[in-house]
Amino acid sequence: VYMPVKVDRRGLDKFIENAEKLHGSNSFTLGDAMTDEFISNNSNYSSLDELVDASGFIVNTPEDFKAIPDDEWDSYIGKNTEFDTWENMQRTAFKYYVKGEVKKGL
Repeated sequence: VYMPVKVDRRGLDKFIENAEKLHGSNSFTLGDAMTDEFISNNSNYSSLDELVDASGFIVNTPEDFKAIPDDEWDSYIGKNTEFDTWENMQRTAFKYYVKGEVKKGL
């Protein structure tokens, strides 16, 4: 007995489309990945700005942020977030960002 099967590929097609948009694109920023939701889920702060402001470091420009000694910033991140280092926090944020972008519209 032959039964025709109709497959709805819209979800798969959208997933592929989203993945293709990300392929080779590095045009997202730290702010894109460190959303308020990400920060609030992984610290006692509600935004990246709030997390930085509470650090005690004076950060008005990207250069100010780069001037913070890595070991001091890692120590602050370790004490105030779910992460032991800033690098691990960034990696996790970008993973969630990419995952969210790929799933958009599904």
